[in-house]
Amino acid sequence: MTKWTSKNGMWTRRQTLRGVGALGAGIALSGLAAPALRAQGRPIRFLNCETGKDSLAFFAKAAEEYQAKTGIEVIVDSVPLAETFTKITNGIRSGQPYDVANVGFIGHVLLLAEEGQIVPLNELTDAHEWGNNILFPIDGKVYWYPFDYNLALIYYRNDLYEENGLEIPETWDAFASNCEALVKGRRKGCLFPIGSNSATNWMSFGFMWAEGVKLFDDNWNVLLDNDEMKPKAAAYLDFMARIYPTMPPGALQASYGEMLTNLVAGTVAHGSYAGRVYEVAERDNPDMAANLSVMPYMDSAGKQKAVSHGYDGWVVLNTDNTGPAMEFMRWLTTERLVDFLHTAPVHFQPARLDIYDNDQWRANPLVQKYGDAIETMRGLITDPSVVLTSIDTQGPRPDVRPGTVFESFALPEMLQNKILRGMDSGEAVDVAAAKMRELID
Repeated sequence: MTKWTSKNGMWTRRQTLRGVGALGAGIALSGLAAPALRAQGRPIRFLNCETGKDSLAFFAKAAEEYQAKTGIEVIVDSVPLAETFTKITNGIRSGQPYDVANVGFIGHVLLLAEEGQIVPLNELTDAHEWGNNILFPIDGKVYWYPFDYNLALIYYRNDLYEENGLEIPETWDAFASNCEALVKGRRKGCLFPIGSNSATNWMSFGFMWAEGVKLFDDNWNVLLDNDEMKPKAAAYLDFMARIYPTMPPGALQASYGEMLTNLVAGTVAHGSYAGRVYEVAERDNPDMAANLSVMPYMDSAGKQKAVSHGYDGWVVLNTDNTGPAMEFMRWLTTERLVDFLHTAPVHFQPARLDIYDNDQWRANPLVQKYGDAIETMRGLITDPSVVLTSIDTQGPRPDVRPGTVFESFALPEMLQNKILRGMDSGEAVDVAAAKMRELID
């Protein structure tokens, strides 16, 4: 992901975009808007960032089928998610823009929309019902087609719960007690990342969201250290400091790979990730897959649940090939969407609610096998009482400011100040709030 912050901490959307341009990826402000390309019959250029082998095979086959059906070639380039935005903006600047692209950060959608580089997709999205907090409309216009929630959930070992007579925790105290009870030998109670990385941003703050902490008010003032939020945020830090001794060594370095490995190997009793854990466990350790269940994050008092979401979607760029690209997207999201979702059937949690009742989608063996977990996930995106948020979607409306905080790792540093440096929880909150103001004011 692109770093959003500047040395002087002063950023607007345009400044952020200029900063990206300085890295070789500028768009309109660089004066290098896309020149006209061949308007007739040129291929559709599709940038994909789902690089699993099944997803890659799907797009190769889809491109062949679409060309056979329409005569229009679809060229698919695939890169890791972290490289997507640079590829998009470099393509625009070089006059070789992509027509469709996979984007995994709402801040990037905002930047592209503000510069007029992508087009609204309401004609594709308005016909469907969607889960909570996923379309991120701007003045009523939806600029992307989300296909996946990527919820960060808490996984737990249901076999260990049964063996030890434990109940599903409803409060922080109960969760911490379960973590402490399940430490045995080399097996640890839980793992939640605390390093300055996106894994920590995604997986470790669900407890804080459940407690009701908000980062901004309706005018983008920082709330974290006010009279209402500071005690909640400080209590969250105290809770994380309590469960930290039940984690394996290396929580500071833990990222996505370490989380998957520890959960699938069964070396931790609790951990966080999206649905991919089931798919990896099914492949590498089927016995463990049968022993894993999921639950949302809980608050301190047992009154509120939360999940932290990632999200993935497609945008259509404003090129001289937008019309054919829209037709391709219409085909992809009607005739082939379920086939695509089946390339990671549990990990790709549908954003469109009708998919959950789609017979073709439900016929997938892994969807059937992990139906209980999927129903739990479905409930989390339709129950209005569940807090569904993330650092980069905090605030009154879509904006680059929470993205700036996300990329600054101000909140992971708040965790580190408490857990590793022994800072008073209130002081750690104050430091984080001050850094947030420096970044966005």
